[in-house]
Amino acid sequence: MDHATAGPPDAQSTPGCYRHPDRETGIRCTRCERPICTDCMVNASVGFHCPDCASGRTGGGPAPAASRPRTLAGGTVAADPHLLTKILIGINAAVFIAVQALPSSFLSDMVLIGRWPPAPFVPTEGVAEGEWYRLVTTMFTHEEIWHIGFNMLSLWFLGGPLEAALGRARYFTLYLVSGLAGSVLTYLLASPTQATLGASGAVFGLFGATAALVRRLNADMRPIVILLVINLVFTFTWANIAWQAHVGGLVAGAAIGYAMLHAPRERRALVQYGTCALVLVAVVGLSLLRTAQLT
Repeated sequence: MDHATAGPPDAQSTPGCYRHPDRETGIRCTRCERPICTDCMVNASVGFHCPDCASGRTGGGPAPAASRPRTLAGGTVAADPHLLTKILIGINAAVFIAVQALPSSFLSDMVLIGRWPPAPFVPTEGVAEGEWYRLVTTMFTHEEIWHIGFNMLSLWFLGGPLEAALGRARYFTLYLVSGLAGSVLTYLLASPTQATLGASGAVFGLFGATAALVRRLNADMRPIVILLVINLVFTFTWANIAWQAHVGGLVAGAAIGYAMLHAPRERRALVQYGTCALVLVAVVGLSLLRTAQLT
């Protein structure tokens, strides 16, 4: 194979197009990851494909392991690249319907609350009392139609491209860990008697990862930056918004997204899931710290 005869490229040099070795390029096929120049790249739903992947040809390409369809982050290409996003929206919608249909005690058991009621009243409930599940259930709970509408619309537009670029396992990990980071920062910084709910932490995690995806594709960063700034303005100016969840999710999503999309191929899994593990360690540590403060 022509592209393999020159050996591994210099770590400091820009690779050449696999069809035109004399043309340096920073663009790679999102399926087989071979470097491609602007004349060879074919627009795809996420990023660009090389001519071989775009036409479905397998001959004359890289080794079989390298030519298997892979997402930009190294995940498996699914027949429906938006299936998990649809499932997450469905779960949020089901919980919303349950909140409307069931007694108020159901909502009370789903929201994030640190400790309630305040001392000296007993008995108390909340995350500080061992109800750790609230850090997760709050991510799927909404009470107002405008709240779930805005979050699900954002989840659809941000989640679809990210799921296609990352693959389902990495995408779900990003969503869950970002949401947990938002919940824990709220638990740490907000009043322990303040009940919060919503998927905003996970959605802001998708914002952070989308910025990493745009950078990975060498696309124009301005639209996502402008959209993010607008959302942050709303975060800090509107009443009754848990800014802690937004900030926690955004920071975690940006870190995980960058690791997922920019990890070197030879250490891809280690960097990707190692970053997720580090964020989870921070989540657990901050949760234990806050619990110690409240008990």
